[in-house]
Amino acid sequence: MSRPMVLEPREPVPLRRRPAALLAVGAARLLVLLPPRRIRRALTLARRGAAPATAEEALAARRVVVALSARCAGEGCLQRSIATALLCRMRGVWPDWCTGVRTSPFRAHAWVEVAGLPIGESHSPGYYHRLMVVPSGGRAEDRAEGRAQGRAGGSRERP
Repeated sequence: MSRPMVLEPREPVPLRRRPAALLAVGAARLLVLLPPRRIRRALTLARRGAAPATAEEALAARRVVVALSARCAGEGCLQRSIATALLCRMRGVWPDWCTGVRTSPFRAHAWVEVAGLPIGESHSPGYYHRLMVVPSGGRAEDRAEGRAQGRAGGSRERP
């Protein structure tokens, strides 16, 4: 089955903002090649010391990433979400980075959210069942969820 692909609208990006965004997109391109547990570990390390992002900060980062990368503007949701989170981190903040699925019809997706609301996404909260989250650490329930996922993940690798 094919699904029509429509690129997201792309806005011009000032020259001074491009280097950080291109670095985030490039790093995300490399991270998507890793197994999921290593992606989660890398993002968990990256988010340390960051303040929780606001919806405006996360949306601004997403728009810059989409404007500079055709892959991120299209079907590259994993790379787009990682690049968005990394660009936010370069600015000192971190949104919740999420991956999830839905079953009917089956779809897997990756996105960032703030306060439980997906940022720049057409789906509503709860549309995808969250499987993996690297929370911002700003809310107690996010921290508890991250610890529970760490225990449930069963990874035998050392930190």
